[in-house]
Amino acid sequence: MPYLFLRPGNFRTGEWAEIDFQAREWRIQPGKMKLPAPHITPLAPQVVDMLEELHQLTGKRSRYLFPSLRTADRPMSENTLNAAFRRMGYSRDDVTGHGFRHMASTLLHEQGFASDAIGRQLGHMDRNEVRATCNYAQYLDERRIMMQAWGDFLDELRVEAGQN
Repeated sequence: MPYLFLRPGNFRTGEWAEIDFQAREWRIQPGKMKLPAPHITPLAPQVVDMLEELHQLTGKRSRYLFPSLRTADRPMSENTLNAAFRRMGYSRDDVTGHGFRHMASTLLHEQGFASDAIGRQLGHMDRNEVRATCNYAQYLDERRIMMQAWGDFLDELRVEAGQN
């Protein structure tokens, strides 16, 4: 989840049909987002590796990346992610699923990435009505670079923390 900073609902209801391993993209259809067009999330190579590993666990038995423990016909519960953080010892003030979005936005702005690219990656619509009506740019080239840099940044943090 930290590598993608999707909305928790989109993350937990992610479907294998949305993942294009060849193009290295996660494409969420408009009905699942607040956007009028598909939301494309470029996938850094390390994320593709994680998803390929996950596919071995859930891809054969469910359409969902993260199926419910009770039935493969439904995604995991909306409470699962935050409950997992609580079991790991993090309070609500420390970590929430949605908090990864805030963290990514803040740190990517500090790293000099363009607000338009960050906003589009977060699935935000432009607040300027005229611009939102006219600007359908996806900023995919910049977002691919940004998502790779973000993945590398998170990997570096993990190495510094002594985790593999």
